[in-house]
Amino acid sequence: MQDLAIETTGLVKTFGDTRAVDGLDLKVPAGAVYGVLGPNGAGKTTAVRMLATLLKPDGGRAEVFGRDVVREADAVRSRVSLTGQYASVDEEMTGLENLVLLGRLLGHRKPAARSRAAELLEAFGLTEAGGRQVKTYSGGMRRRIDIAASILNTPDLLFLDEPTTGLDPRSRNAVWDIVRVVVAHGTTVLLTTQYLEEADRLASRIAVIDHGRVIAEGTPGELKSSVGAGAVHVRLRDPADRPEAERVLATTLDAPVYLEADPVALTARTAAAGNAAQQAAAALSRLSDAGIVVDDFSLGQPSLDEVFLALTDRPATTTSEEQAA
Repeated sequence: MQDLAIETTGLVKTFGDTRAVDGLDLKVPAGAVYGVLGPNGAGKTTAVRMLATLLKPDGGRAEVFGRDVVREADAVRSRVSLTGQYASVDEEMTGLENLVLLGRLLGHRKPAARSRAAELLEAFGLTEAGGRQVKTYSGGMRRRIDIAASILNTPDLLFLDEPTTGLDPRSRNAVWDIVRVVVAHGTTVLLTTQYLEEADRLASRIAVIDHGRVIAEGTPGELKSSVGAGAVHVRLRDPADRPEAERVLATTLDAPVYLEADPVALTARTAAAGNAAQQAAAALSRLSDAGIVVDDFSLGQPSLDEVFLALTDRPATTTSEEQAA
């Protein structure tokens, strides 16, 4: 059996009448990125805080590299690091000063702390900004300096709690590159995210959680194949045609139709692998018969967004941050 970085059984955390984590079962293999995907309030941050020994569970069991997070908390802390949703560095200090200070607190002598800080600034593309106060940094730069601070001492397990929330696409890609480098050097990463693309691009396995419990788990490919053979993606010329197009697709494909944020876009799943192409062709023909002009039409594998919609009957939320309940 592959070594596990994390194993939880029936993990529970309550806040008053709110059951933030409700019997969470996880098995996270060592040496890769494991994604925990869920909407606002699903319990992702609460679970991470328990695994990082910042919160005590109210029930169940959790181990990190075989160490109990309650009875052996010190041993767990010696092997993990956490980058939360908000930058933890001092904004009044420079990037270099932050890293040197943290290095000293971790036990490095001053020359070694400065050397390690300079190494990380260069690796994260922050050498030129290292002498500036962190409050002058962009959002992407703040996330990079925060992750750099988390790996001053290379951890065996790094918790990244929604590390790219609010970042522009370029900054998000930069953070993704950093995550890949960290894993290549042997660190296991547990990544919580609301961004489906992020989980798809980074994680070798994904747990989908909702209301504090796992509702699906597997590789991205396994999760996608679990909800149907394919997905029909349609873009219309006239947004006024979307209600009729929704009706036609639902009738022809005998499947729910998802209305995208784009007012001319729709997506529907096909039911079976053997006739997915025929179903898609029939849907296109019926749209044409109804006088609906289609500008773009494609058949592909379902996205993780569609997986989440199928599992929870609602799209994943990507516009706000999870409340740290």
